[in-house]
Amino acid sequence: MALLSSRAADLRKDAVHEVLQRVEQAFRVRFVHSTIVRKRRTVGAQTDRSTWVRIERRPIVRIGDHGWNGAECAALLEGVTQPAWRAAVSWRDESDAVMWRADETDLLPGEPVKPGGVLTEDPGLSNEWWAGLNGSLDALAAARTTRVATPDTVMVTQAHVDEVIRSAFPDVPETAVERWVPAHADLSWANVTGPEFCLFDWEDWGMAPRGLDSASLWAQSLGVPALADRVLRERAGDLSSRDGKVMMLFACAKIAGPYAHPEDPRLAPARAAAERLVEELQAG
Repeated sequence: MALLSSRAADLRKDAVHEVLQRVEQAFRVRFVHSTIVRKRRTVGAQTDRSTWVRIERRPIVRIGDHGWNGAECAALLEGVTQPAWRAAVSWRDESDAVMWRADETDLLPGEPVKPGGVLTEDPGLSNEWWAGLNGSLDALAAARTTRVATPDTVMVTQAHVDEVIRSAFPDVPETAVERWVPAHADLSWANVTGPEFCLFDWEDWGMAPRGLDSASLWAQSLGVPALADRVLRERAGDLSSRDGKVMMLFACAKIAGPYAHPEDPRLAPARAAAERLVEELQAG
């Protein structure tokens, strides 16, 4: 079967019919084609037995020492609100140095808060929603795992943290991280549902600097100042710590770094926050 080239793959544009057929046969389901969601490296769809299947394509060099069975491993976490995992299938591409993996889970209890793009309006989340977020992130941080987080499919290390921060803020002081805990590592408004809270897309979770998830959600909220302030209040335990401030700077660097978009509504708030964070880190 001729599959896609690793050099130019974009599942939003490339043909995936054969991939979908292969997964349908493996799970003995049929996809509801009107529900198919295509992203750059993933495709998802509802099945005729009211489940959801997420298919990911990843270069072998990005698989990592722990493989990429994130959803499967996350199913063992206690106290974390997530869709129940059912089964998986994976295979190596016959024509390229990539792997494919499909995971079948229960359907989400609602829609993603912001399926794509930058959030610019307050979603009006309830106190119960925030309680669900806090309970899940706290339970996750208390778990144990040998996995290492791979945000953006890159294994997070101290060297990676330093490199990302200094790409945007070269004069930043010491950014050493003291505490590492389990994290989702891809926490954004696209990966949580509302109005009922649920956290999904677990392929990149693992050990990461304390505060990574909280800082990521805060940075994703900078286009709505009141929402960013709410994240700061709700996740103050993480974000008031030194490690949390380093992660906030890390998140700001991803917005204000070399690939910053001048029309991104988060850009100016990220730069202003970064200036404050640098001063606070210098002051100790």
